[in-house]
Amino acid sequence: MHRILVVDDDPHIRDVICFALEKAGMTTDAARNGSEALKQVELRAPNLIVLDVGMPEMDGLEVCRRLRRSSDVPILFLSARDEEIDRILGLEMGGDDYVTKPFSPRELVARVNVILRRAKAASAEPGPDLQPRRHGELAIDPQSHQASIGGGELPLTAIEFAIVAAIAARPSLVFTREQLMVAAYDGKVHVSDRTIDSHIRNIRAKCANLACGNVIETVHGIGFRLGACKVER
Repeated sequence: MHRILVVDDDPHIRDVICFALEKAGMTTDAARNGSEALKQVELRAPNLIVLDVGMPEMDGLEVCRRLRRSSDVPILFLSARDEEIDRILGLEMGGDDYVTKPFSPRELVARVNVILRRAKAASAEPGPDLQPRRHGELAIDPQSHQASIGGGELPLTAIEFAIVAAIAARPSLVFTREQLMVAAYDGKVHVSDRTIDSHIRNIRAKCANLACGNVIETVHGIGFRLGACKVER
């Protein structure tokens, strides 16, 4: 039986979520704030956390940040805001899905089940290819999550790193924006083409700071592919 930790400062919302999850055959624990949530995880590790973003004192993003230092427990964020940048930030910090308030309890339960099935499937699959890769002067190390150009550190966010790692893993392939969405967000959320373009611009700007303006090439009408990755000296 799956154990779900429900974290929200609103007792009514906690009760609604716990009732829906228990009706679906799960066991629940509840926490009123971020500090309680961290203590609950230490005492009895859950299979998944439903975590409110907008809590006082310690918000859900900070709870997630602290948890990700030592745990990969799946996290489903709840938020009263429906801005794309909030969803992206939550997912980049290690969240697995994002539901906005007001929400349907049935939909929330369905999303919880999807995340749990995905986590179970992932644990049964062989691990990803973590071998370091080098193309030109670009070096990518998936295991340490580090990237560099010409020996200089390339400071990428988690989403940016996923995009560069995906393109570097198949240097001869032209990636569509849809393929990069899947690579960057693991199929967990749909974002607009403009969001992918924004990530590409940020990656190029960071590469340009290391005197390398040819890491990602645009193939007009299709998408993007790996460039020469040469530092301009």
